Amino acid sequence: MTTAFDAHFDVGPGYLNTPSVGVPPRHVVDAVRSWTDDWAAGRISAPGMDAPVDATRDAFAALTGFPTTGVAVGSVVSGLLGPVAASFPPGTRVLTAAGEFTSVSFPFAACGHDVTEVPLADLPARAGEHDVVAVSVAQSADGALVDLAALRAAGSFVVLDATQSLGWLPVDLSWADVVVAGGYKWLLAPRGCAWGAFSDRALERVTPSGAGWYAGEDRWSSVYGLPLRLAGTARRLDLSPAWSAFAGAAVSLPWLAGLDRDAVHAHGVGLADRLRTALGLGAGGSPIVSIPGDPQRLLDAGVRCAARAGATRVGFHLHNTDADVDLVLDALG
Repeated sequence: MTTAFDAHFDVGPGYLNTPSVGVPPRHVVDAVRSWTDDWAAGRISAPGMDAPVDATRDAFAALTGFPTTGVAVGSVVSGLLGPVAASFPPGTRVLTAAGEFTSVSFPFAACGHDVTEVPLADLPARAGEHDVVAVSVAQSADGALVDLAALRAAGSFVVLDATQSLGWLPVDLSWADVVVAGGYKWLLAPRGCAWGAFSDRALERVTPSGAGWYAGEDRWSSVYGLPLRLAGTARRLDLSPAWSAFAGAAVSLPWLAGLDRDAVHAHGVGLADRLRTALGLGAGGSPIVSIPGDPQRLLDAGVRCAARAGATRVGFHLHNTDADVDLVLDALG
């Protein structure tokens, strides 16, 4: 067991795979177990789940800088981005990073847009040549950060995937048009919950093509029959939530939003930079580290990590310590 940021984590040393699957603190696990027990005993109320879902909406707004009225809920990033991509006419010029996570690029390519990939470092300078920029704040493969200030200055319609950054990177993203994130990595929630934050001009553009009863202005009076009566806020883009996932997210997201975000950033990035320095990789400003080579030596030493883009990927979050860095260094000799 590890205690960090006044929370208890049951995971042992060597878990460095948060960029794949985050490990929740015990109080989040307890919330999910309690929900499961209530489910088994027939104590779950469908209307009673509205409050937990909306609590995550408030917390996502706090983490991104958007107003709560601009936040929609869903289950996966690509499901939230599909209507965004479909809101532009076929052939729209879309810019993304080379090697971008495909939940970001595929929705635009699938809609028949002209999608151009450029090196991440070149992306802000090329943004003005395109109608839309769709990019992750932190790249999944290696944690590289897009230059947000330069991208903001370009003035394009900007879509950001914050899945690999939200929860450790303290930055205001409210200037972007769309910000999406999945909850099961750095946000320490169960898989099955995601959020999208939308600017006013994005909300004016995007048609809620996946609308169901949960997107209604009054959810419980819009479950049967026409006419169409969608919410006037970003809730009209809501997708009916997976309750068990949101039972955990309703605890993890508000907790993360209430932490000292600069301290969270310093903790994870500090451990990662210590590892980078020891390996001669140089500081990276991200808790995600890409180590050249196959991950087998680390796996054999008990390090949980992943093979990504021909290298070994590790990530440091709240529960990690210097002992994890030492374990990696010892395994690599």
